[in-house]
Formats: sequence, structure tokens, C-alpha cells
Amino acid sequence: MTTDQISADLHLRRVPLKDVELNVAVAGDGPALVLLHGWPHTWQVWASVLPRLAQDYTVIAPDLRGLGDSSRPATGYDAGSIAGDIRDLLDALDIEHAALAAIDASVPAAFLLAVQHPERISRIVLMESALPALPGAEGFFAAGPPWWFGFHAVPELAETVLVGREAPYLDHFLRSGTYDLCGIDPQIRDAFVAAYTGKAALRAGFEYYRAMPANAELIGTLLSSGARLTVPTLAIGGNAVGDALHQQLHAVADDLTGRLLPNCGHIVPLDQPQALLDTLLAFLQ
Repeated sequence: MTTDQISADLHLRRVPLKDVELNVAVAGDGPALVLLHGWPHTWQVWASVLPRLAQDYTVIAPDLRGLGDSSRPATGYDAGSIAGDIRDLLDALDIEHAALAAIDASVPAAFLLAVQHPERISRIVLMESALPALPGAEGFFAAGPPWWFGFHAVPELAETVLVGREAPYLDHFLRSGTYDLCGIDPQIRDAFVAAYTGKAALRAGFEYYRAMPANAELIGTLLSSGARLTVPTLAIGGNAVGDALHQQLHAVADDLTGRLLPNCGHIVPLDQPQALLDTLLAFLQ
């Protein structure tokens, strides 16, 4: 799926920030809506919902630090740094406040940004992830963390053994991330594989897993100070994480709604785009 097929007015731009240059897809007109992808995705994980959202919003979908066509700094993959990137991106685009939606690996950063800077985030949608340092996800972790968390977390291991084998490895996640296990749009799949091919690209993706202990410390310290998630919040689950995130947020969110999407895999925007659109638009409007 090409950018022309996604949205006629979509354009890609390079946005230099403090120590990183982000590749950012921008489309539409209206209030700002920032969309953050996870692993192993790029901004194109939003391809199936972006055209409709762009009818009502200025949609801003960056490739996260180190991923896709954004630059690859050696450091800064913890949630605090990613939250800073998004805040700096809003500043660079002269956007005072925005709604924010995040999936998978970007959820901790989105959560931190909304807790620390509620004046910048009008509403937040968090989907298919668990937050470190918060109770409520015991069912999700009953058998221990997913096996790839540990594999990805060992420095230099996964990116060394997977070079030359990126496609079959990524295909496992792109198939299992759909409800029927049939995988995603072939052109988007090819874009994801290309984005994570090569040792440097793999390493940058795995740095998000290596930052998990730091994320737990950041979130735990922030919440122990009495900070809360005060902006209206929607937690969306598919068949992987389910309602774990909703349960986690109960104790810290002042205005929380939870939704489980039926027949939906982990890669929500590509697996059940219409159900996600219906849920998003109702919440955002």
C-alpha cells in the first residue's frame, strides 16, 4: 500500500529535534491527532484508519526514534525520552495540544507524556500493551513475560543472530498479530520487513525492550509522587493483551473507558480498522 493509496493529501516530512530527526506522516485538517506505532511497525500501521481520521483531524504519525525512516541515535529509547520526542515534535509543528493514540511499545511513552503534561494532551487512547510498575496485568503475565521480551532484551544477541533472517522472524509476529493468523496487507508487511532489515535497524527496535527496566522505574517513581492520569483515557484491547491495560489504569486514571474489540488481534489498526475507527471517533468527538 503506497502513501498515495493511503490518503491523497498525505505527505512525509523530516522534522529535526534535539538529537533525532523524525520521519513524520501528516494528513488532513482540524484538531491535531498524534498516532504512535509499536514494534515491529512504522507509521504505516495506521494506514487503514488514517484516511478517515484525516477527514476530521490533522493526523500526525511519526516513525519513532530509531525506527522506520527516522534517524537512529545510539541512546534515548526509554519512555521518558520518547515522550520528550513527541512533546518536541508538537513544539516543532507549532501545535499547542493534541489528542494522542498509541499501541504496543509506544504506550509507556504516551502514558508518561499525558501524566506529566496534561496541558498538551487533550485525550489519550492506549491499546494492546501493559504498563510496567502497575498492578492489574497479573493474568496477562501469569505464565511469565512473552518469550521474546527476554530474547530482545539481551544486548547484541537478537540483532546478531537474526541478520539475514529478518523476514521469517518478523512474519511470525505479523501473522500472530492478526486474529485469523493470516497476516497483514502484503505491501505494508513488505514495508515493515524493509524497515527492520539489517543489524542497525534490528538493534534500534530491540532497544525498546532493553529500556523496559528504566520505564518501570520512571513510571513507578512518577506515580509514587502522587501523579495521576487526569485526561480522558480510552484503553482498547484485542486478543493478545485483552483488558489487562484497562485493569492497570483503574487505579491511576481519573476518567477511564475500556473497550475490548471482538475478533481482533494484537495489531488492532490493521486487523479491525473499522471497529477501531468506530471506537476512536466516538471517543475523540
